[in-house]
Amino acid sequence: KVKNGGVKKISPKIFPLLSHSMPYAPQCLTFSSKSVTIVLEVEMNAKQKYIKLYKEMADLCEAEGWGDPFSYARSKEIYAACVLGHDIAPTLSGADAYNEKGEPVEYKSTINKKIKGSYTGISVQSTWEKQERYLREEKLANYPEHFYNRFENGKLVESWKLTGDKVFNILLPKLKKKYATILTKKDPRLSADITNKDIKNNGTQII
Repeated sequence: KVKNGGVKKISPKIFPLLSHSMPYAPQCLTFSSKSVTIVLEVEMNAKQKYIKLYKEMADLCEAEGWGDPFSYARSKEIYAACVLGHDIAPTLSGADAYNEKGEPVEYKSTINKKIKGSYTGISVQSTWEKQERYLREEKLANYPEHFYNRFENGKLVESWKLTGDKVFNILLPKLKKKYATILTKKDPRLSADITNKDIKNNGTQII
């Protein structure tokens, strides 16, 4: 029995209709009659909480035009843009966000103990001259700023900024070494890292 205005906590397992007929159990149910109002607070388990939060995140990003937060590192990009005061890019291709000047910026995220940035899946051009131009004009130096963000325990705990020109100059010799033999590989695409040392020696710490 629950007295008028009282609260009773129950488990979804005790209320099978909730746990089987709904994607996640609501946090409370209210039953009213002429004389009694009964409020039942339902304790969600971890899986139900995850489903609820997932839906809330998806709905929020849809409403704001931020794209799918669960594609690749998109959720980390959205988080970083909010913290860094940037505008979130509306699409997954091209810039990850736009800085306070409205310029496109690139984000690299990691959960490692040491911050770094990986550039993978770079398209290979037919000659090195074309490759260098592609890297300068379409892949690296075309973004005035590159941000390297390290996450820990669900939070952005470290962020560094490098200019696009510095990123281009650091990565160019690394990529050139791989270019001559890349087409013989099973995955004929270029990749290289901006290391922790590269970042610390050439960047500016934001967080």
